[in-house]
Amino acid sequence: MLSTPLNLPKWLEENSHLLKPPVNNYCVYDEHVTVMIVGGPNARSDFHINETAEWFFQYRGSMLLKVVDNGEHQDIPIREGEMFLLPPNTPHNPVRFADTVGIVLEQKRPKESVDRLRWYCQNDGEIVYEDAFHMTDLGTQIKAAVNAVKEDEEKRTCKKCGQLVDMVPKNVVPP
Repeated sequence: MLSTPLNLPKWLEENSHLLKPPVNNYCVYDEHVTVMIVGGPNARSDFHINETAEWFFQYRGSMLLKVVDNGEHQDIPIREGEMFLLPPNTPHNPVRFADTVGIVLEQKRPKESVDRLRWYCQNDGEIVYEDAFHMTDLGTQIKAAVNAVKEDEEKRTCKKCGQLVDMVPKNVVPP
């Protein structure tokens, strides 16, 4: 059975309370493609690695998509009205600011796929810790993985320089 069209302004008016930290998203469709409405602000320093592509559309305000491309850390601003297609297996950290709303589409994950959360040292860019799992519930699994790293200083300590990884990004300003 087909679903009915979703009126996004009306949905936001009635449901914006669902877009709260730490993950800030709400899945509106999850049958053939996962469609999430995502609000800001968020404050996480992990990078997500998904084996499938992700499509970002910024409905209200601007966001910053931090990525690692060929070993280089880059910031990709996505402004209101803009969209961006992130290739599979690209480490990324979507930084969302207060009173912003975006839409993210993800392909359904194959049964054998593995999602990863990775933390980089803010001092030297080295990989500090990585967790891998098959994603079945975006909201609960990411929150649990982030909290496990937050509570374990050994997981958050860079083996190369000894720096403790910040769990909240610092000095990030809207584009």
